[in-house]
Amino acid sequence: MKFINRKIELELFTKVLNQNKSTFIIVYGRRRIGKSTLIRKALNPTDIYYMAQLSDESLQRELLAKTIAQNINGFDSVIYPNWDSLFESLSERVTKKTTLCLDEFPYMVKASPGLLSAIQKWLDLHKNGKCNLIICGSSQQMMQGFTFDSTNPLYGRASKTLKIDPLLPGYLLHALKTDPIHAVEEYSIWGGVPRYWELRNNSEDLPNAISDIILDKYGVLHQEPIQLFLDDMRESVQAFSIMSVIGSGANRLSEISARLGKPSTQLSRPLDVLIQLGYLIREIPFGENPKNSKRSLYKINDPFLAFYFKLVVPNMSALEQGFVARVIKQTQELYVNHISSQWENLCRMSVPRMQIMGHDFNVANRWWNNKCEFDLVAESVDGKHILVGECKWSDIAKPMEIINHLKNKIKESNLVNGRFLIMALFVKNFNFKESNEECLIFTPKEIMKHLV
Repeated sequence: MKFINRKIELELFTKVLNQNKSTFIIVYGRRRIGKSTLIRKALNPTDIYYMAQLSDESLQRELLAKTIAQNINGFDSVIYPNWDSLFESLSERVTKKTTLCLDEFPYMVKASPGLLSAIQKWLDLHKNGKCNLIICGSSQQMMQGFTFDSTNPLYGRASKTLKIDPLLPGYLLHALKTDPIHAVEEYSIWGGVPRYWELRNNSEDLPNAISDIILDKYGVLHQEPIQLFLDDMRESVQAFSIMSVIGSGANRLSEISARLGKPSTQLSRPLDVLIQLGYLIREIPFGENPKNSKRSLYKINDPFLAFYFKLVVPNMSALEQGFVARVIKQTQELYVNHISSQWENLCRMSVPRMQIMGHDFNVANRWWNNKCEFDLVAESVDGKHILVGECKWSDIAKPMEIINHLKNKIKESNLVNGRFLIMALFVKNFNFKESNEECLIFTPKEIMKHLV
């Protein structure tokens, strides 16, 4: 699969690395998100790229020296007793602007706690030198600490910190050479993780890819969430448990607490961490203040993890016995519901990215009370218009029944509150000819067009 997008990140790398002074960049993001590929794309052939391994300190220095020797002859002919000597030698021997990238940097820190102080000293002594430094890692909390923890030796020294986010779903159209409807279904499983897209490309179709890559006990992604949590959570078992109960439908804090048999006060910190990592989202009804809303729902924010904890985890025993076909058959309804849920998320994601009837809109949320709920509600930037929509992952032949039901719900909800109402249906497909000026119709083609 060809390198996709990341234009903003590549331009930023080019700008920062080509400054007259030495620069220091911190790059982080979840595993398989494309950090290493992006960095290698940004580096010049004369730059130095080192992929760290789980090994002790002296071996790390030896391996790094061998890597540097590919660009600087004889650099590995010396045994470096400490990091200071290695970095000083590098500064002395480079003859032109050179970037050193230390990938999987957390492995190096775990083996050598003194490395951080050595890098701090090196950066401070050679601010106007010829060496740039990039450190990169999948342990997001550790990497964030280098930037935001004032007690960390590297605090305040980064020229730029880049968090590499998942790719937007619209790029799947080209990555998998598919149509908008199938792109929605694909994104519902793989999310925006480029490596998952590459793995998917090795299968002839989506059902086979799900079976071979995720459901099969020898599949590449069968244990993926465990590794994600090991990268970032001190209590990976607790994280897995929280995600499991949320995936099974426990969305309120009281429900999560009851299912886990723990007081809610013990769950605040791990829930916050999972939200910061992008794995969970705290959902509140449109129009409510996040600080004091008592109607919070916790949902899995990542499509792949949502699929995994909804369909894979509850059936893990059967899958370990090789009953993949049986699990697929038994979970068909859950599978369709999962795609429908992700379609709603994509529709909400698209609203701030498009103009609707000539107006820009803020972030879209769900809205609910004891009587009814709406899949999508958003207010225009000028505050004069409100968009209320229903999302249906199905073919629509007779829209008036849905539109009339939507109108009745809006009357009961008192949502409009003096604003101009715009109603919309977001549907998988429609096969009706009659036009309806009361309600806009959006399909995957329109949605995916704006999610790039």
